[in-house]
Parts: sequence; structure tokens; C-alpha cells
Amino acid sequence: MKKLAYRSVGALSGMVGGYVSGVIFKQLWKLAAGKDDAPQATSSQYGWTEVLIASAIQGAVFGVVKAAIDRATAEGIANATGTWPGD
Repeated sequence: MKKLAYRSVGALSGMVGGYVSGVIFKQLWKLAAGKDDAPQATSSQYGWTEVLIASAIQGAVFGVVKAAIDRATAEGIANATGTWPGD
């Protein structure tokens, strides 16, 4: 039962995390590149360097946000149930 609750909360937090990381990345890209939108990998307007840097930043932001949300969710479940969900 506890694992089911954790999975449900985890799925919702994953969706929220994806949205939050997208917002954070967009703001970081505006600061770093001075442009509203990051380059798409298939866009002919940008070179390899800019596309790969944008992708690396986006991946790092997503990873950090996901880890933070996963950890906070696990701690919340542990506080509520007395059992760490990852064990």
C-alpha cells in the first residue's frame, strides 16, 4: 500500500518537476544567451556548439530538479508513514 501511495505521489511530482525544470531552464537560457528560446537540435539557425550547450544545461537542470523533488517526496512519505519508500 505504501509503495502504491509513493508511486502515485511520485508520478504527480514527476509531472510538476518536468514543468518546473522547463521554466527554470528557459530563464537560465534567457540569462546565458539573451534569447527567449533555446535552439532545437534540428534548427539550421544554430551551430553544434550552441545546440549541445543548450542541451547540456537543460539536462543538468532537469536532473537536479528531479532529484530534489524525488528526495523531498521520499522524505514526505517517510515522515507521514515512518517508512522510507526506497528501502
